[in-house]
Amino acid sequence: MPLSGQSANPEPGPGTFPPRARVVVLQGSRMHRRLNRQPGQGQHMRIGRIILGLLIIGAAGAWYLTSPKPLSDADVAGVTGDATRGALVFHAAGCASCHMADKAVGEAQLVLSGGQRFATAFGTFVAPNISPDPEHGIGGWTLAAFASAVQRGVSPEGQHYYPAFPYAAYGRATLQDVADLKAYMDDLPASPDPSQPHEVGFPFNIRASLGGWKFLFAGGDWAVPGNLTPTEARGRYIAEALAHCGECHTPRNALGGLDRARWLGGAPNPSGKGTIPNITPGKLTWSEAEILEYLTTGFTPEYDSVGGEMVHVVENLAKLPAGDRQAIAAYLKRVPAVE
Repeated sequence: MPLSGQSANPEPGPGTFPPRARVVVLQGSRMHRRLNRQPGQGQHMRIGRIILGLLIIGAAGAWYLTSPKPLSDADVAGVTGDATRGALVFHAAGCASCHMADKAVGEAQLVLSGGQRFATAFGTFVAPNISPDPEHGIGGWTLAAFASAVQRGVSPEGQHYYPAFPYAAYGRATLQDVADLKAYMDDLPASPDPSQPHEVGFPFNIRASLGGWKFLFAGGDWAVPGNLTPTEARGRYIAEALAHCGECHTPRNALGGLDRARWLGGAPNPSGKGTIPNITPGKLTWSEAEILEYLTTGFTPEYDSVGGEMVHVVENLAKLPAGDRQAIAAYLKRVPAVE
């Protein structure tokens, strides 16, 4: 029943519409919006959403592929190092050559206080303290942390190391050799000298970008694949992994990656002074016996003597068993010639 004074069927007042008229107006409004859309606008929006989704997926994939990937304690479980074997790994890898104090001699070369400077096109890298000092060195590192640094180029804090540290080569070493190396280094003298920062400018100081470098250039198969004799295979292991010969003797591209097509084919000296020689059969014509003599005594077939950075290399290799030096010589004769 209508309220007093109100008609049962009131007439629409000004600015009002009956219910059916309101439906027509709403439908007309939607039709108006559809008619005023630009042709293909809906398709463009769908394409935009697809592109955005692909970008998000691509960014997530890139982050995963380039993020630091350290080893875990489970990865090294059951591996125990032996310091006696580790001494041979230490000399083969040439650790003291870079990490001893500048111009150190004798027993002082075993104090791995760092400080040597290495100039490159990307900046100057300063060798860190890797002595057993618990504050300024690597004392107290677990085997997982040590192996992550040596083989993955990842710090205990989860940052990428610069590839001036040849972890791309050390990554081919066996975990047992890495454990042996740590056991030996744990017993070396500690140094309280703090590590000095690298002198690397933008954009090379963005460590996150090093994950991309690793994705492009770290890992992969041996540079000299194929069926090798056991002696040649041993030489390959020492030369390509532990002694990281390719890091100096192989040319690099603009991003600092090794040009594996010219493996051991010689390269400019990173310091800008001179060149590092081609040691493939295309240039090095010495016999295996002559190479063995050079790696043992430092004397060439022409009665010249070793010089420069190779002085330390020969000193280190001379401490290995003669069979290991013979293996390196046999391997070098199997490397593809680079003219």
